[in-house]
Amino acid sequence: MSLSSSVRDYCYENGRRYHAYRYGQYPIPNDEEEQDRLALMHHLFRLIIGGELFRAPILNDSQEPRRVLDVGTGTGIWAMEMAEDFPNTEIIGTDLSPIQPNWAPPNCSFHVDDAESDWTFTTNEAFDYVHSRSMGGGIADWPRYIRQAYNHVKPGGWVELQEYETWVHSDDGTDKDAVMIQDWQQKLEESSSKFGKRMNIARDLSEMMEETGFINVADDAYKCPVGSWPKSARLKEIGRVGKVTLFEAVEPYTLALFTRVLGWTYDEAQDYVTKVRAELLDAQYHIYVVFHYIYGQRPLDG
Repeated sequence: MSLSSSVRDYCYENGRRYHAYRYGQYPIPNDEEEQDRLALMHHLFRLIIGGELFRAPILNDSQEPRRVLDVGTGTGIWAMEMAEDFPNTEIIGTDLSPIQPNWAPPNCSFHVDDAESDWTFTTNEAFDYVHSRSMGGGIADWPRYIRQAYNHVKPGGWVELQEYETWVHSDDGTDKDAVMIQDWQQKLEESSSKFGKRMNIARDLSEMMEETGFINVADDAYKCPVGSWPKSARLKEIGRVGKVTLFEAVEPYTLALFTRVLGWTYDEAQDYVTKVRAELLDAQYHIYVVFHYIYGQRPLDG
């Protein structure tokens, strides 16, 4: 079987579709339902930072980046919107699944690639800015992944990792009463760690970037409400989107990990998903998830 044919084949499991290229490496589906969730997640990532696509200061002296890499591009929506905003910038997106649209801005292209393998770009193809998002649960060796990003960004260029914690919090203690959600996040921690690709990694990434050699590392953390319980109109809107996004994430996050790793049956996993989702709909829990926009610069002499 050729690579070109294998990447477009799919595997079906528990009623969901998964990538066939390097099957089993990533425990999240790639079907239309998942693509809808990713579009909503993209909207939420932008909403949290006031509509922006990035936090790294990549426009110093008003000079636009010439080459941008989006690792794990998914549906390609971030890459395409960057291409529209910066028509003179070359945007390249890579992913395990070729689910990106056939049409894209002329300065945007997509390639099938595994972010955990050796990246296929040569040293002459360095980027001004490397971006990735929602890779928690998909990377086994984060120091290696960050080192590859460092090696493929130009001296003075920036790398940004946009991730969220797979853990809920509250400021009034109501998160402790959400027993199913608490249990779910504990089981996600257990199963993803056993799988070898821990999901709840966001808080550790800034330190890893510093250890790799990045300078000017920042971790811009934002509370994302789950539900419309905040008083602020802006946070209410974010909370409404956050609630739907988390609700839609429960099944894709649970099915493969719980059945492959914890040994559950499909019916057991679906029953569990229903209970977690029911608790998410309860307005008495004033919970939030912390989103992290972590970015750092490769030294000019690095």
